[in-house]
Amino acid sequence: MSIFKKKTAPETQEPMDLDEVMKKFDRESNVRVWEGKPKIVVNCFLAAFSVFCIYVTFFATWLDEIRLASFMAFIVFIGYLVYPAKKGVQKANSFPWYDAILLVAGTGSFLYFTICAADIVARFRITPIEVVIGIVGIVCLAELCRRSVGIPILVVAGVLLIYAVFWGSTNPDFFARITEYVRYLFYSKEGVFSTPVNVCSRYIVMFIIFGAFLERTGIADFFINIANALVGRFSGGPAKVAVIASALEGMVSGSSVANTVGSGAVTIPLMKKTGYKPEFAAAAEASASTGGQIMPPIMGAAAFLMAETIGVSYPTIVVKAILPAVLYFAGVFIAVHLEAKKEGLRGLTKEELPKVKPLLKKIYLLIPLVLLIILVATNSKSISYAAALAIIASIVVSMFDKKYRITPKRLFEALAAGGRGMITVAAACGVAGIIAGVIGSTGLFGKITDLILAISGDKVIIALFLTMICCIVLGMGVPTTANYCIMAATCAPILVDDMGVPAIAAHFFVFYFGIVADLTPPVALAAYAGAAIAQANPMKTALTATKLAIGAFIVPYVFALNPAMLLVDTNAWDVVLICITSFVGIFAVSASLQGYFLCKMSWFERLLCIIGGLLLIYPGIVTDAIGLSLVAVAVVVQLIMNKKIKTDLQLQM
Repeated sequence: MSIFKKKTAPETQEPMDLDEVMKKFDRESNVRVWEGKPKIVVNCFLAAFSVFCIYVTFFATWLDEIRLASFMAFIVFIGYLVYPAKKGVQKANSFPWYDAILLVAGTGSFLYFTICAADIVARFRITPIEVVIGIVGIVCLAELCRRSVGIPILVVAGVLLIYAVFWGSTNPDFFARITEYVRYLFYSKEGVFSTPVNVCSRYIVMFIIFGAFLERTGIADFFINIANALVGRFSGGPAKVAVIASALEGMVSGSSVANTVGSGAVTIPLMKKTGYKPEFAAAAEASASTGGQIMPPIMGAAAFLMAETIGVSYPTIVVKAILPAVLYFAGVFIAVHLEAKKEGLRGLTKEELPKVKPLLKKIYLLIPLVLLIILVATNSKSISYAAALAIIASIVVSMFDKKYRITPKRLFEALAAGGRGMITVAAACGVAGIIAGVIGSTGLFGKITDLILAISGDKVIIALFLTMICCIVLGMGVPTTANYCIMAATCAPILVDDMGVPAIAAHFFVFYFGIVADLTPPVALAAYAGAAIAQANPMKTALTATKLAIGAFIVPYVFALNPAMLLVDTNAWDVVLICITSFVGIFAVSASLQGYFLCKMSWFERLLCIIGGLLLIYPGIVTDAIGLSLVAVAVVVQLIMNKKIKTDLQLQM
């Protein structure tokens, strides 16, 4: 659900179709082609959905079941209008008969619950016809999820449903078991309409609409230009631009692949032009764009779900996410800097850099974001109200630039884009709710926990490692919001209930490792998208991206074992000390992995740096002292070797 448009590839790059790249690696981009009057009609439905969501958020006082069922009815209706049955070239204005049946059946199922919600909630049992309606609704939602999200999340849900029906209930009557689960998953707030869809309809929808409006102010180009102005002139400047621009874009977007293609169309060709290898250029953009999903204040919309799930305020989640996210981007930035120094790469020339003065005149584009952050951080307004004010601010700031002015036509387009952006998120949240519902109702969670405990032998570090593997596997190809929903239901409770990890640390842990699935082979969608743009080897790109994103593999262990990094049970002095030692540690680890600091590093220096860096990242006086000593030894050796190299060069001259 990225808010950013795909940029046009510069002339320095071989011709490519960015839409094809998006369609290949991002299910959300495989949409039906509408033209002429049908396109207008479909956009009217999409815009109407955005207006409906705004009305329900601020004015409706409906029963929760009515609100959520009507929301999902709209999602299924517009979802089948937007997403075709299969990927590939779509015939304009084509709407097959089977899609019409699925649209009517799916929408009708959710509308039935909307109309009869009060009566069904009051009853203990549901009728056989209501069982059929519930099954039809779940199947149609699953098919929409397949079209817009992909297969992986459905495989998880399907396996769990089979387990629930055949082994998860003690009721000997097969039809009774089916009835039991249909009522639980479709006619209650424990399945489809559980926390993910509830948060989606209350909060996420407003931020997606806000993103659609913000996109039309031209802020994506502003982010890339400001990053160019800041670091473009330095060694390996384009890669640093990619890191900073992706961090800025990540604050308000929610798709690793879309971010990779959006900013990568500009940054990857520039990186190649300045001397970066294709695999490294693609990996740098992919790792930075994936990191955007952990960047506050939005965190790919998972921040709202996390706040609701853990039971803490949204500003609390945002504040605790800052240091880990900054460490992640610092690690990527340091890695691309050291690679540039190792290869002797230059930055952009003065002529290639954007002029600073015109950029400063556009600083007003940040007003909507600043307003949103202030309102949310101070808790002076509700999250939805803050997003609504930010939308108004976006319209206002657009008036200062004729090129991006939000006219009535663009207002309509923004509302339609907001409605379209909700489909994937809501469908994924609905299926994620089914997954959480099945796990909760069958007692499967206890069995998973027992298995991990048996393997780990009550050793927290082993349990963390096994949980990490589960998160990476379950997160492959799954959008950010659904990704977190699955992790929160399946993996986080293991750490909280049985390993004593604080809830907030456990949820951050599983969220981070769910996200890095976009970089980790074999299903590294963001890395593969970057490789397609760079015309690089996909697997080499994924492995390089994993190395660049080392912070995302280290930091979660740190705050799971010592939550001080998440500002849990700590003080101001400890926070300052953690910031300093963590940055030094991440620098040492990055230098070790790149094999370069002031000059090429020996295996012994790399070993000193990686051990010392890991000890520095882990909060603690003893570990800090040992880690600093080891890194200091490596730095001294580097200084001596660098001086020797310079002396030898002078003698040769």
